[in-house]
Amino acid sequence: MKIEGRPARWLVAIGFRVLQLWVRTLRYEIDDRAGVVGKPADQNYIGALWHNRLLIFPFVLRRFFSNRHGAALISASRDGDLLADAITRFGFDVVRGSSSRLGASAILQLADVLASGGDVVITPDGPRGPAYELGPGIIYLAQKSRAAVLPVNMEYSSCWRLKSWDRFILPRPFAKICVIIGQPHRVRSTNTVDDFEAERLRLQDAMMALVEQR
Repeated sequence: MKIEGRPARWLVAIGFRVLQLWVRTLRYEIDDRAGVVGKPADQNYIGALWHNRLLIFPFVLRRFFSNRHGAALISASRDGDLLADAITRFGFDVVRGSSSRLGASAILQLADVLASGGDVVITPDGPRGPAYELGPGIIYLAQKSRAAVLPVNMEYSSCWRLKSWDRFILPRPFAKICVIIGQPHRVRSTNTVDDFEAERLRLQDAMMALVEQR
């Protein structure tokens, strides 16, 4: 059954409230290898995290990056509505689309955000995977904008895993969340298909180096 209009908006609002109460039970620690948390936003980034870590990321943005602004790329599907609502409530804009098949329109919108000094957040294996396989869109965006990619990961002391394509992670109440901010990653310009693939794999490896729980 497809739910649209006012009922859909009510469901999103209720879902956000439930998620907000849930997240309040969680404990956090930060592993900031880039040295960006709490620092002036004098350089903007393309934040990248895997799709199965996305659920509580809007709350991580508010907690650790409240001084930073920009836009997040969120799936245009109904599944992305709750996350899009949460992100906009915390002051980030939303671009709806696919990170694995990043179209020209989305690239231009995100590039404009970066050009204006904002940050961008992408799940480069979303919304359909394969899990932990980095799509080409983030490479195109990094090359066009010349912004560094900031790999982000979250590890959970206790969680549930959904039976989805990426085994989406739901932290259990009162779990500890370790937020890992990797070193900024510069994507090089490329002239050949092989060079582009090498850059895609190099960023994918940098993101996977932060992952413990697959």
